[in-house]
Parts: sequence; C-alpha cells; structure tokens
Amino acid sequence: MVATGQDGAARGVRAGRGRTQARRDRRGRERKIGGFGVGLRKERHAVEDAPAYPVGLRLKGRRVVVIGGGQVAQRRLPALLTAGADIVLVAPEATASVEAMADAGELRWERRAYREGDLEGAWYALVATKDSAANAAASAEAEARRVWCVRSDDAGAATAWTPATGRTDGVTVAVLTGRDPRRSAAVRDAVVEGLRDGSLVAPRHRARTAGVALVGGGPGDPDLITVRGRRLLAEADVVIADRLGPRDLLDELPPHVEVIDAAKIPYGRAMAQEAINAALIEHARAGKAVVRLKGGDPFVFGRGMEEAEALAAAGVAVTVVPGISSSISVPGAAGIPVTHRGVAHEFTVVSGHVAPDDARSLVDWPALARLRGTLVLLMAVERIGAIAGTLIAGGRPACTPVAVVQEGTTAAQRRVDATLATVAEAVATEGVRPPAVIVIGDVVNVGPAAAASARG
Repeated sequence: MVATGQDGAARGVRAGRGRTQARRDRRGRERKIGGFGVGLRKERHAVEDAPAYPVGLRLKGRRVVVIGGGQVAQRRLPALLTAGADIVLVAPEATASVEAMADAGELRWERRAYREGDLEGAWYALVATKDSAANAAASAEAEARRVWCVRSDDAGAATAWTPATGRTDGVTVAVLTGRDPRRSAAVRDAVVEGLRDGSLVAPRHRARTAGVALVGGGPGDPDLITVRGRRLLAEADVVIADRLGPRDLLDELPPHVEVIDAAKIPYGRAMAQEAINAALIEHARAGKAVVRLKGGDPFVFGRGMEEAEALAAAGVAVTVVPGISSSISVPGAAGIPVTHRGVAHEFTVVSGHVAPDDARSLVDWPALARLRGTLVLLMAVERIGAIAGTLIAGGRPACTPVAVVQEGTTAAQRRVDATLATVAEAVATEGVRPPAVIVIGDVVNVGPAAAASARG
C-alpha cells in the first residue's frame, strides 16, 4: 500500500526512519556479538585479525595439559616447569629429553593418544601432535571447557599464542608479532641482549644495595664475559679493573662511571693487594655499586677469595660472578682441546709464577712430570725453561709437544709450537711476552689447527 498526502508522507518518513533504526540496531547487535567491531558474518575473520591481549599466566600448582611429546613439547616444557605448573603429558611416545623430564618426576606422563575428557580441570593446554584430527578435537574440547589453548599446527584456530620469551635479571620479555614468529624471536633477542649488555638502559626504581661484585671478565675478548658480568658492569658506579681484564668493555661504560686501574692504586707501605681491598671497601661504604673486574675467573689465580674475605670482614656485601678461565678458553681459541678421547683423560692447571726450585713453590713438579695428561701453565713465560727442564728430569719425554698461545682470544693472538726440549728457545726467539698460556701434552697435535701450525 502506498500512502499519499501529508499523513501518508509522515507515515512514510516514520516508516523510513524505523527501517533505518532497525538497520542500525541490527548492526549494533552484530557489533556486540562479534566483539571486534564487525558483523556476525565476519566474526571469525575479525578474531584472527585482532591483536592478541598480552597477559602473564600464574600457573604454579595449576593443571596444564600438554598433548604430544615431540620437539614442540620439548621446547615449551622447560618454561612451564619453571612456572611451577602441574603438568600432565598425553602422548604415546616422546623425545628422549621429554622422557627424561617424566623419569625425573617433573611431570606426569599418560602414554597414550588424546581422548575426550583429558582437559577436564585444566587451566591451560598445549596441543602439539602430528595428528591434525586429534589436534582439532582437543582444541574443540578446550573451547567447550573455556581452557586457553595453544595449537602448534594452526595458530588461527588457537585461543592463545605463545610469545617469543626471554628472561634476564628478573625481567621477562615476551614478544608477539602476529604470525611472524621469526620476527618475534628477533625482537625478543634484541631486547634481552640490550638489557643484558647495558646497551638498552632501563633504570631501576627500587633501591640498590651497595656492595662489590667480583666479576670474571674472561680471557680477553669482550664477547666472552658472562651475561651477568656485563650487566653488572653496565650498572656500576665504580669499576676497579685489572690489566688482564677485557679492556674494550671499559670504553662502553657511561661517562659517570669511575674507572680505576688496580695497578695504579697508591699503596705506600701497604702491599698492593691490601690497597686494592681498602679501595673496594671505601667505595662500597660510600654507597656505590662497585665492580672488581678481573681477567679469566676470579678464583683461578685471581686472588678473588682474598678480596671476598676482606669485604666480608668489613661487612660489605659481595657477589661473585664466575668467568671463563683462560686455562681452557685460550687453548680452545687456538684449536687445542685440553682433553681428547684416546689422548688425554685429565688436565692440570698450574701457576708458573714461582720457579720449581723456589722455596715458595707449592707445586709437586715430580708428580706432574709423571702424569700422562695435559698440563696447562699460566703466568709461566718467564720461567718456562726451568719448568721444562724439571719436567724432563722427572720423566716427561723431551719430545712432548708444547704450544704457547699469546694474547689468546684477542686480535693479537698468536701460537708458537715447540717441544719440551725446545720451548725455552722458541719463546726467546719468537719474542713471546705475557700474557700467554702454555699447553703441554699430546693434545697439542690434535686437530686441524695443529696441522696448519706445522705447515706454517
């Protein structure tokens, strides 16, 4: 029926407005039901395209079900275990690493395929089998039970995504970039590395405890300091550094950091070590965060314990950060394994700063001469002639291979090969100077680096 005249026109306007309002109401209902500002017909598309809402799950003591025992589970389980989750693994078989977790009692393992009801009581589920039908069925059960579920085979069908995660110094970094996991991992790595090495500065807003960190700086290459050591350096107010510490790291410190050369601390009538101890205590008591940066490891011929004892006696908090010892890393950088199957079953690290015939020596050189394994000598360049002669006199063959590695792991690294009979002459002829690590034993002739050295 068509309305005419003024009344009809009014009714037509009212009817048109009514239809317009109905359309608006319908769109409004669609927006509410769709939940992401689009209609019902686009609901699934909208869910997939909408950004994920980041949240941290506190899973300690809560049931988590992992379906599938392959590589995906192997990668994800350690973080779930760290979170304290009560994990149930459902899989007919598992990788050796996952099986070891079950054998250690870290999780419960149901050795079978998924079946309906496995997600009862679960807070979180990880579905990662090679059976797409089983994955879909488990995902459907998770949806019905309102259990957040990650799927390794179909991220679009999952209700949760696993971020690329890294942790450092109490900070958890979690990155999601939609469906680009490699980018997520790259962003995560950049942020975590920046926090660790101090290039990404994130000031602490809680009070710091003044004290001293005894940090092993490694053998010389600045990349070989530990993650924790590098972070403490970035947070330090004062750094007291040894000559053999990784000097390049000092250039990266902020301008407000006071860097003190331990060799230049005035000690007057006191011994140098006592003066260093006093400087550490003085700066820590002034409320400073102090790093004592040493080469190698603080407790391997580094007098680290002497400093730790002095700090403890003065009531100063002390932290020890181990470092990579030059006794292993420098030979490794020169292509020398300190042990090798069928060649050497043991290695012994010895300080050569005191000659074998010196009354202060604590080394049983005759016993070392009888060993068949590897000897690694530190601080021995100046006394290598006396040491080699003592070893030969004690029964070590004069033809035993020797390698001298100077400035190991740095751009100036070089290797000089000899034998026990010729090493003193080789060191003098080649002008070898400290710091250098000397390796004695058949391992010197193992590997491609030995062949290259022989040709050179």
